[in-house]
Amino acid sequence: MSIGLLGAFLTMVRMIDFWGSDRWPRVRPFIQGTICIVYWPKAALASSRRTSPSVNSRSCGVDSSGAGEANGKVPALVDGDTVVFDSNAILLYLADKTQKFVPATSDSAQRGTMLSWLMFIASGIGPYSGQAVHFRNMAPEPKEYALNRYDFEAHRHWSVLEKHLAQNTYMLGEHYSIVDMALWGWARMLPYVLGTGEATWTHYPHIKRLLDAVNARPAAQRAEAFKAKYTFKTEMDAEAKKFMFPQNERLNHS
Repeated sequence: MSIGLLGAFLTMVRMIDFWGSDRWPRVRPFIQGTICIVYWPKAALASSRRTSPSVNSRSCGVDSSGAGEANGKVPALVDGDTVVFDSNAILLYLADKTQKFVPATSDSAQRGTMLSWLMFIASGIGPYSGQAVHFRNMAPEPKEYALNRYDFEAHRHWSVLEKHLAQNTYMLGEHYSIVDMALWGWARMLPYVLGTGEATWTHYPHIKRLLDAVNARPAAQRAEAFKAKYTFKTEMDAEAKKFMFPQNERLNHS
């Protein structure tokens, strides 16, 4: 298998997810197996990571009130009595369990490098990219200060990765790993994240090189094919905004 888990392991875990979540694609190149999809409210399809399933999902072995995890977001992974949430945590959990696409725990130097870059993506790339998208496309005026802050930090974080990839084939040198998978999930959306369209790749050619390399892998292609099976609501109407931005309810009642 080029990307994914051993067949025996695939029958042991279940994923609670939906492509509408911006975190979903980061895990999918790793796991290609038994997928349990629960029902999401119509409006939630605009951003399924914002809310919990509306129906009981006992067939998935999880509590429908929170998709099996404390924060009520997807993806979540169920492995027997173990529940793992957050896409980066799921990647690390599966990689350690199968000893694939991750340095061995005995290799402290490579392990440290892997953890550093994985956390850089989790705590830097994700939050700053997400907020840049929000303030550029969703936030009401005035937003100049907030957009400038998050756009600046998004570019700064992506520039760190670009510089690193200029000297390395993959994030861990010559070895494809879960760090590349985690990065792929965000790199796919980089022109939208930065609001720079195709000109994005002029400034980030090495990130584009990595993106193309992962896109060429069979598991990434299977992930994209899985997405194509479903049609999601895309209208940003009042119902969708209620799911996307529940914090705004406080403003409406102030």
